[in-house]
Amino acid sequence: MTAHFSRREVLRGVGAVIALPFLESSGQAAVPRRPRLICIEMVYGSAGSTKYGVSQNLWAPAETGTTFDLSRGSLSPLQGFRKYLTIVSNTDVAGAESHSRQDAGADHVRSSAVFLTQSVPKPTLGHDVRAGVSLDQLVAKGFGRDTPVPSLQLCIEDVGRSSGFDTLYSNVYRDTISWADPVTPMPMLNNPRAVFDQLFRVSQSYGKYSASILIG
Repeated sequence: MTAHFSRREVLRGVGAVIALPFLESSGQAAVPRRPRLICIEMVYGSAGSTKYGVSQNLWAPAETGTTFDLSRGSLSPLQGFRKYLTIVSNTDVAGAESHSRQDAGADHVRSSAVFLTQSVPKPTLGHDVRAGVSLDQLVAKGFGRDTPVPSLQLCIEDVGRSSGFDTLYSNVYRDTISWADPVTPMPMLNNPRAVFDQLFRVSQSYGKYSASILIG
C-alpha cells in the first residue's frame, strides 16, 4: 500500500529527527565534567573601577582572603556561590601602558591584546603583528582536545572598521583578546548565526571570517 503525505507532514517529520549534540542538562546519563574557562574584557572599564566605585566596593569586596563580603555592589548576585569563588584583586595590564613618547595615546588599542597575553604588542600597522599566546588558548590546548569546539571567541562590535585610531598599532590588537600564538590572533564572532553554526558544526563563511568546523 502506498502512503501519501503532504509537504507539511514531511517537513514536520524531518524536523523531528534532526540530531542535536547531547546537552548535560537533557538526560540522566553520567557525563564527565570538564573544566570551562570564560574570559570577559570590558575595554573602557566600569563604574566600580572609578575612585568612587573603589571606595564603595562596587566591583571588588573590601576584605581579602576567605572572609570577603559580596552582599553589596555589582558582585552581589554571586553571593550564593561565594564558596566556589576566588577573587583576584589589584592586577594590571602594564604591557598596555606607554613606555615611550611614540606610544602615548595608544593604551586602549593595546589593552585588548595585553589582557590575556601579558605581552607588549609590537608597534605596526601592517600584517607583521606580534603579541603573545593568550591564557584562554593555553587552556583550550590543555582541556579542549576532547571537545568539538575547543574555544569560541565572541564580541559585540564590528571589527576592523577604523585605521588604528591614528596610532602606530594595527586594529588587530584591539579587535581580539585571543591569540593562538604570538603572531596569530583568533577571529572574533559577533554574528549570532555564525556562533550557532560553529557550535552545531556547520561550515559557513561570513564576510572576512570563516566559522567552520569539520562535521564528524
